[in-house]
Amino acid sequence: MLEEVERWLSTRSWSVTDRPLHQVLAAKRATGQTVSVVLPALNEEETVGDIVAVVRHDLMQQVPLVDEVVVVDSGSTDRTAEVAAAAGARVVHRDEILPRIPAVPGKGEVLWRSLLVTSGDIVCFVDADLRDFSSDFVTGIAGPLLTDPEVQLVKAMYDRPLAGAAGQGGRVTELMARPLLNMHWPQLAGFVQPLGGEYAARRSLLEQLPFPVGYGVELGMLVDALHLVGLDALAQVDVGVRVHRHQDGQALGRMAAAIYRTAQLRLARGHLIRPSLTQFERGEDGFEPRTYSVDTEERPPMTEIAEYAARKVA
Repeated sequence: MLEEVERWLSTRSWSVTDRPLHQVLAAKRATGQTVSVVLPALNEEETVGDIVAVVRHDLMQQVPLVDEVVVVDSGSTDRTAEVAAAAGARVVHRDEILPRIPAVPGKGEVLWRSLLVTSGDIVCFVDADLRDFSSDFVTGIAGPLLTDPEVQLVKAMYDRPLAGAAGQGGRVTELMARPLLNMHWPQLAGFVQPLGGEYAARRSLLEQLPFPVGYGVELGMLVDALHLVGLDALAQVDVGVRVHRHQDGQALGRMAAAIYRTAQLRLARGHLIRPSLTQFERGEDGFEPRTYSVDTEERPPMTEIAEYAARKVA
């Protein structure tokens, strides 16, 4: 590991207990910064309501840390929107945001569009499939941004159990993202959960970043933020354990392909020869190929969008 990364781990890697809630609240009052929590959601009716309820109870009603909770529905066919609204979130459908640009499927697309329907100086992203959710996830990632003006982006780190086994979650991280980062961006080798969906950043940073529309958004954001603001502006906070729904192996393969594509573009800004991935499923007549397209689109920095600039002027 690079000496720079070892130093970073000792100065920019914290626990949620390092910043008690009263300290974080005092910093928020002193600086006047506002905090938005965004949940990108696609068919998460079983979990999204509990997450929203915890954030509202712990961090809006009990203490005034969070200023808004917004669920961006990415085309759910279940009751995700209704459940989220009943729990107290403001729910916005992906297609209603910036209709001038037709939406495409993908997590990064939803995160990018969320900047247009939120107002916080600090934006906290939280995946909507978490179980046994604790508000420590939000206080943990928002805390360094509220208390340290030099910090620009904070990732949550945690244990990810799989089928009851500790440390076995995050398979795409270990098989794809971590090798890529260690080989090509070794300054980022200290991140425990580089692909984790729980992270917070200053709006002033997010609005300057391009957003891969799919699963490559987390890796792309880390790499681009490193080049834009430097390693010391990035941090991570231990928030305990993350329990969520795990994808099957083929879905993980598609995620890995999108992440590799994101890395490839950042390495060479070249063109994919074949932006697709073929996988195999056993059918009645043996193994049958299934070919999926790999996300090849990225959204530009939000500062280049006229509607966003107009909103800031207004």
